[in-house]
Amino acid sequence: MTGMRITALLAEHADAALAIYQAGIDEGNATFETTAPTWAAFDAAKLPDHRFAAVDEDGKLLGWVAATAVSDRCAYAGVVEHSVYVAPAARGRGVARALLDALIASTEAAGIWTIQSGIFPENTASLVLHERAGFRIIGTRERIGRHHGAWRDVVLLERRSPRIS
Repeated sequence: MTGMRITALLAEHADAALAIYQAGIDEGNATFETTAPTWAAFDAAKLPDHRFAAVDEDGKLLGWVAATAVSDRCAYAGVVEHSVYVAPAARGRGVARALLDALIASTEAAGIWTIQSGIFPENTASLVLHERAGFRIIGTRERIGRHHGAWRDVVLLERRSPRIS
């Protein structure tokens, strides 16, 4: 997408980032969450060096990606889980891929060897995006959680860095 740049996801993006998150939540196939958190909770949960914003030439937020640690145990220091969300009007324009590429570059530079994600199988666009970005399907966690009164499956994907050994 021309006119887009990737930058750090900062507090100045909070309102727009949480609105994009809520739009994904409202569509029903992005997350088990039912409401976006406060910025304070979001900020505390995400790794500061591994969260990015895509903005247009006017500075409008198009999407974001952020990672969290999978575990506090030292054996998992090189494993993160991520989320990527794009504003409905900006989808299909390469925003999510640019964000994933930025996340991959930052995690590899930090020695992180695995990025993982859980995606509802109905979210086919996200599954295709991730596979094109080098993620592979590990398996399906069947009936792993209830969402709006129904059991939902989650497809577990991971990307192993070919640069970190």
